[in-house]
Amino acid sequence: MEARSFDGRADRPKSAHGDTTGRVLVIGPYKRARRADNDALTNHAIRNPDARLEEAVGLARAIDLIVTEAVVVPLNEIRPATYLGKGKVEEMIALIKGNAAGLVVMDCSLSPIQQRNLEKEWGVKVLDRTGLILEIFGRRAKTREGSLQVELAHLNYQRSRLVRSWTHLERQRGGFGFMGGPGETQIEADRRLIGDRITRIEQEIKKVQATRRLHREGRQRVPYSVVALVGYTNAGKSTLFNRLTRADVQAADMLFATLDPTLRALILPHGGKAMLSDTVGFISDLPTMLVAAFRATLEEVMQADVILHVRDISHEDADAQQVDVDAVLRQLDIDPENGQRIIEVWNKIDRFEPAERENLKNIAARRASDRPVFLVSAESGEGLEKLLAAIEDRLASTKITLDLAIDASDGAGISWLHRNSEVLDKHLEEGKFIMTVRVDETKSDLTKNKFGAVPSIH
Repeated sequence: MEARSFDGRADRPKSAHGDTTGRVLVIGPYKRARRADNDALTNHAIRNPDARLEEAVGLARAIDLIVTEAVVVPLNEIRPATYLGKGKVEEMIALIKGNAAGLVVMDCSLSPIQQRNLEKEWGVKVLDRTGLILEIFGRRAKTREGSLQVELAHLNYQRSRLVRSWTHLERQRGGFGFMGGPGETQIEADRRLIGDRITRIEQEIKKVQATRRLHREGRQRVPYSVVALVGYTNAGKSTLFNRLTRADVQAADMLFATLDPTLRALILPHGGKAMLSDTVGFISDLPTMLVAAFRATLEEVMQADVILHVRDISHEDADAQQVDVDAVLRQLDIDPENGQRIIEVWNKIDRFEPAERENLKNIAARRASDRPVFLVSAESGEGLEKLLAAIEDRLASTKITLDLAIDASDGAGISWLHRNSEVLDKHLEEGKFIMTVRVDETKSDLTKNKFGAVPSIH
């Protein structure tokens, strides 16, 4: 076990009111990587423990906690009562007191009993990974929709934490005669109130889903194709989104900088237009209740024509992060191996030296033709032209290319074509514009009838 200390001043972010929000000890209780009976290692096993601990520290800092120390605790087995072994539980007491910590973050999922037992042993509040992620989402949700989804996940989490601790919370004795059993306990009342609130929120989220469905149907009538960004949190999705759409979505070097989904117009190389969607970042051990709660938001990904899987290729756990993102995509019924729909984007290549960058290009070149990789830097803009061309080609596979000749004097017709199609080629011959355009299938018949267009033979 190796403890990692942090500079108190550097790790002392302020809240909105200028005061500090709490001192925290972060514990990474990770099982030792073992290969049993030649079985493949789990994704947790292939992760670097230091990188996992650094991510946990980043999560704690995301809600303005003062991380005073972080420590990896290697485990051979998980104890049902306290997760950690008895000796490690006692060893942590000295670290908690030495750092004057009022909160311990355990980078794992704790059962309600494990959480309660650790709080009794240590005399401080204990927060597991799921609770920490829920706290971040609760702070970052800005829209009504995001707030509803976070509250739903929070309530489902809280309901699982209601354990019987105090018999004095029995309100009354019920039943008939002298042998009547205890009436409704405070815990049961709380559980009932939470259940009622969950039902109301689920009804409101259904209204949100209906509204989103109407918006999608409206876009389909235009129609605009949808391109969705997915990826591990802090992979650079929002920076790429801003670079491609010239938007100003918050992009910061922090986990879950973006929570609420955003849609902006994306102009393609030949003048066509698509809608680009920026979504919440994924993370390892993303609580299933959050995936379920955010399903309304993630419908934009589920319905997208093209999905850009953005990867921080400079991260030491880039491969493990890819496995985690693929797992969430499968929960959304999206096949991560679908090369016709998913484009893999290796971001942050500006962080590599020229020799390393050349090596990455060689690795990408060896990928199968149906699963190409595009190396980009959302920060500098490098590689974005090729990426946009690839997006356009994927979207074009569902469109029809037409050749037509239109009088140069027909300004209204030419303007209509520029608004409703992608103009691939246009030149003047004997008073007519010879044009090659690409249109959606829903507009092909209209274009043919309006201009006498014929399918392109190019």
